[in-house]
Amino acid sequence: MTAAKDTPNVVDLPSRQNLGSGADRLGDLLKLVRGISLKRINGLVGTLFENVDDALFDLAERAGSNAIQTEFFDGMREVRKKRQLVERLFQEHATKAFSEFADGKLKPAKSEVAPQGSAGLSLVDDVELEESLAVTSMVAKAENRLQRSLYPVNLRLAVLIGGGKVEDANNPIGPAVLGNAFRYSILEFDVNVQVKLIIYKLFDRYVMAALDPIYEEVNSELVRAGVLPQIRHSMPHGDRPPPPAGLDPRTSHGMGHSGHSAPTYYDPAANALQAEIYNTVRSLMANRHAGENYANGGGDSGGGGIGLPGLSPTDLLSALTILQSQSIAMQAKADSVSDAAQAVQQIKRELLDQVSRLSDDTKERRVSNADEDTIDLVGMLFEYILQDRNLPAQMQALFGRLQIPYLKVAILDKHLFAQKSHPARRLLDALAEAGKSWSEESDRDQRLYGRIKAAVETVLRDFDDDVGVFERELAGFTDFVDQHHKRAELAEQRAAEATRGREKLQEARRTSAREILKRIDGRNLPPIVHTVLSRPWANYLVLTLLRQGEGSDEWRNALRFADEFVWSAQPKTNESEHTRLRALLPQLEKALRHGLTTVAYHESDVKQLMQELSQFYRRLLDGQKVETKTAQEVIEGNAGPAAVDADGSGSPEPAAVVTQSPVEEAVLNAGSVEDTAADVLEENDEHVRAVRELKVGTWIEFVDAGDNRERAKLSWISPISAKYLFVNRRGLKVCDKTVAMLASELRLGTATVLEEVPLFDRALDAIVARLRHASDEAESTAPVGPVAPAAT
Repeated sequence: MTAAKDTPNVVDLPSRQNLGSGADRLGDLLKLVRGISLKRINGLVGTLFENVDDALFDLAERAGSNAIQTEFFDGMREVRKKRQLVERLFQEHATKAFSEFADGKLKPAKSEVAPQGSAGLSLVDDVELEESLAVTSMVAKAENRLQRSLYPVNLRLAVLIGGGKVEDANNPIGPAVLGNAFRYSILEFDVNVQVKLIIYKLFDRYVMAALDPIYEEVNSELVRAGVLPQIRHSMPHGDRPPPPAGLDPRTSHGMGHSGHSAPTYYDPAANALQAEIYNTVRSLMANRHAGENYANGGGDSGGGGIGLPGLSPTDLLSALTILQSQSIAMQAKADSVSDAAQAVQQIKRELLDQVSRLSDDTKERRVSNADEDTIDLVGMLFEYILQDRNLPAQMQALFGRLQIPYLKVAILDKHLFAQKSHPARRLLDALAEAGKSWSEESDRDQRLYGRIKAAVETVLRDFDDDVGVFERELAGFTDFVDQHHKRAELAEQRAAEATRGREKLQEARRTSAREILKRIDGRNLPPIVHTVLSRPWANYLVLTLLRQGEGSDEWRNALRFADEFVWSAQPKTNESEHTRLRALLPQLEKALRHGLTTVAYHESDVKQLMQELSQFYRRLLDGQKVETKTAQEVIEGNAGPAAVDADGSGSPEPAAVVTQSPVEEAVLNAGSVEDTAADVLEENDEHVRAVRELKVGTWIEFVDAGDNRERAKLSWISPISAKYLFVNRRGLKVCDKTVAMLASELRLGTATVLEEVPLFDRALDAIVARLRHASDEAESTAPVGPVAPAAT
């Protein structure tokens, strides 16, 4: 039989049958995920093909020759002709991936060369290699960008298949699987490689770039269905994905005298982005030297002019090593941010003074522009750290001590700013992430502060020119953090469960009060009826609601008793009502005894109450006049110690049997069943929107009237009250707040949302903005002579 590529109208029935073989075994939740994701993704693919024509037409118009223009026009015709076939093939591959995933047969997607049409082995040609690299790069970039939302999808899908391991590469809606599905689908296009690469670029733009909201929707639906609602939104430190192609062949080697290298995992997409940002920084910094060649003898901060011999990196490193040893004792005393800031600003001047003292000749020497830029860049990094609101002041002072070691690293290895995976960068990010959650209240035993301080001092003491010091310290610190997280997660879970239990109890009390007040509020009834319904029976309703729920027979029977009890206490005007009451009394007594026993009513109190009720009904049946009062009169008269004993010895849930019943609370609170008036929210208010957008795991700093600061993480959002539960780094409850309360605090500045972006990334963004601002100002004022370097 000829290949499917040559006969697109031939349908392979066994293949189609296999596509659906696992469909019947997909669980309901997995079907839900498949339905949501494939509907959205197929729509994105359709949008992609709607834009192929315009893209190819624009390129054809700008083509440099008739031959190239013809290729683009041929590509347009081919895509139009086979678009529906390719879209169908993509849908089939995506559906098949779900079926194989459900059966546990979906293999991790690999960035390998697509199968050749001819039999036998063949060498990989340039076209296949280009396609493979295009898909690999596209997938790597998407996986890195989507890491935060893709990680919880992986965990939740693992639950749906019974606990199997799900990673980015075998997630049926992950970028790798989708990228490979698209690659195999467009094999049908008989176009040249340039056209295919354009189609891949459009797939990246219209499909890969739009996956994040799909993952968020899948996560939301699974959380709503109760699948791992408490997991964090960000990847734990220990769950870093494996490298796509092993260790980075371009990582630093032989930096120390020992020849020890510090291998790091290589993420092509992330490192490409970081390299681009770093190049932007270096370009902006280089602009500062633009006027040096123009100025007559224009010197630099090294104190020399053009033509003077430059300092070698070895000279700088030697001077830094001496400064590092001299400053350890001095910096150890710099516990305040102002002390640390002063030290940061002095380092450049002290470094140059030390270099001049180490010079083995009397010639004046200068720091090269590249080294000066490195010194200034590290200085700006630590200036940012000392102003970073994400870090408590104590942490800022600690991290400020690391400037000299990080300046040495930057001179030794330019990858520090260009690669996210550099060990020194990862260590500083890890220390900052842990320090973000620190507060004096949550760290009274000083364990976290002490461990961060120990890491800083280890780097100061041990680092000379072996970057492996950072790698080893990172491993030890990560183990410490992971152990703490395990304990904190248990405490956090208990805090959430306790809060959830209290809210369920309060909601049950409000529901019980509403039901009782419906039957007695505003009605004149005998005091004994008011007392029974507003005290023991209200508590019985609470317990029934907590144990059985509103849909249970016991709940309906409890409400029926309240209705019949109220009717039984009203005057009877004819014989039929007397007859009905006599028949009803044994049932009422049986139901009441059951309820009183459930709320741990003492036997002597039960006996006394039954005697009082017996006397009341005897007078009622004899036609005697019975005293009546409103609920408010009875409850206010009984205000004080309640008749319901809170012993709880006979109740599995004694917390529900309280001194004051929910009905008494409602009546004594001017008839209000709710705890507080409903918050009036202006949904268009920016602070209300900011609160609505907060995700579980977000850290916030709260400041009280005494300027005491506490950092807390959003741990849980109540589905009952919509309150936000906050815990500290140990998992202990700090506070819970309504949307209105939190929005008000954000507006007043007594609450600040802390950023989740890693420290190094935030600093680089701020440095780029700072340098661009300086460059724009320099251009607008057109200064004569060289631009002064940024202050360090």
